[in-house]
Amino acid sequence: MTRTAQEPTRSRRHDHALRQGGGRGWSVAAVLVAGLVLMPVLSVVWLALNPTDNIWPHLLSSVMPRYFGNTVALAVGTGLLAAAMGTGAAWLVSMYDFPGRGVLQWLLLLPLAVPAYIGAYALADFLDYSGPVQIALRGWFGWETARDYWFPRIRSLEAAIVVLASALYPYVYLLTRAALHEQSGSAYEVARALGTGPWGLFARVGLPLARPAIVAGSAIAMMEAVADYGVVSYFGVQTLNTGIFTTWLERRNAGGAAQIACAMLAIIVLLSLWERFARRNARYHQSARQPRPIQRQRLRALPGVLATLACTLPFAMGFVLPVGVIATYALAYPQGWVSPGLMRAAWHTVSLGGIAAVLTVLMALIMVYGTRLSGRALPRLLMPVTTIGYAAPGAVLAVGLLIPLAALDHRVADGWLAVTGTDPGLILTGTGTAIVLAYLVRFFAIGQGAIDAAFTRVPPSLPMAARSLGRDNAGVLRAVYLPMMRGSVGAALLLVFVDCVKELPATLLLRPFNFETLATRTHERASLEDLGNAAPAALLVMAVGLAAVALLARTNLGGARRTKPPLA
Repeated sequence: MTRTAQEPTRSRRHDHALRQGGGRGWSVAAVLVAGLVLMPVLSVVWLALNPTDNIWPHLLSSVMPRYFGNTVALAVGTGLLAAAMGTGAAWLVSMYDFPGRGVLQWLLLLPLAVPAYIGAYALADFLDYSGPVQIALRGWFGWETARDYWFPRIRSLEAAIVVLASALYPYVYLLTRAALHEQSGSAYEVARALGTGPWGLFARVGLPLARPAIVAGSAIAMMEAVADYGVVSYFGVQTLNTGIFTTWLERRNAGGAAQIACAMLAIIVLLSLWERFARRNARYHQSARQPRPIQRQRLRALPGVLATLACTLPFAMGFVLPVGVIATYALAYPQGWVSPGLMRAAWHTVSLGGIAAVLTVLMALIMVYGTRLSGRALPRLLMPVTTIGYAAPGAVLAVGLLIPLAALDHRVADGWLAVTGTDPGLILTGTGTAIVLAYLVRFFAIGQGAIDAAFTRVPPSLPMAARSLGRDNAGVLRAVYLPMMRGSVGAALLLVFVDCVKELPATLLLRPFNFETLATRTHERASLEDLGNAAPAALLVMAVGLAAVALLARTNLGGARRTKPPLA
């Protein structure tokens, strides 16, 4: 029996049990939630097709080729490098036993806790002309100026690719490692018996079987690279994302920004389709017998040391270097910890992130429950579409939210002024409301995925028994589902909150005047080369990220198969 055959059957039993109690109101609520989540994307498309001042021909003839070329190069370079780093690390920790393997399999996840833009600040500070590396080189060789020697340019497209790949390779590592552990060790034993060496095992057996997972992880890394703003703006790389900021904030042309945003959406949609296409053959089967686990081969002497170094390098680039540089500044400039702006930024971050996390999970619960209660096609059609917000860059969602919210704000203010004679100001765009909505749309897929998976794990007989005792739909949700889904709901709240803390582009575009979060404070201080005052906020962001990584590690690696490695 295949796992893919069992899960839909159980899901159908769930949906049938839920529909026994009706639920038209829940179905309507699900459609309304879907409309709220999809509104920014639809708004961007409408603004792009109906601009006040159509500068698209000018964009095409001037900056768009450069924006588009750099964006594609950034995405492809990041995807290839992240695939190499993540796949190599996953293969080594899954197939071999070497010094430090037990610790490294966990440490390789830690770069997920470090936003890529913090890695960019650290790399530039470490390798720039005034950084410790070049200072040491000038001291060792007696060089006096930059004209006396050659050093790679740090603020460049290539450096941006390295930084992004170092931060994003864990996506490839997680998916590839899971795919390798789901494979039977028999295939590798047969290949070894036929004389296949280590490289042949990787190229002929492991790589083809794990290819869907590798492509899926690479596609996620590429989508994150397209959506990045902090790294490319700091390194001076002009991409579609920086083009949105330039066209909107400097040229004051919302229609042109929306047109660039649509170009970004097109790239994201293509990457999403590619990822789904790569997963089309990803079917995991369980045979009647327990599959034989992969027996790790023990590496000794030089091969073991090389394997340790190969797994340590991505972890060092993605975690040790950023944390080390930022922590050094935080210790060297302790006055940054007592800055009143830091505490205010921390409060804004916690309050906005907490509100957004609660609303996101609540809306996801309504969406999933309402869809399962409904027998209609519209909610079921809309539910997977609502995940597009997670793929859409924050700058795109900001464009789609700010324009309609600003128009609504002005209408509400004019109406209130006409009735009461007082001006209420900007209620939506003048407060953190717009930021919360952007977070909700951006990370709705995380809440929806966690809630949907939790529903399928509840036995269908329990809600049926509750209904037989007179419970309505809301009562079944409170008495049966929520107590059994408590862990998944908590995990969803944490993951959404952490992503809200790290989100930069949407916060930069939507925040009110003189309003800071930890992410925007870090970006602004680092952009002014003031890493001493940026360091405390950056460390707080990374500390919050570590909580999510710990949860992810417990979920994905905690149940990994542990086998005793035989002698090679």
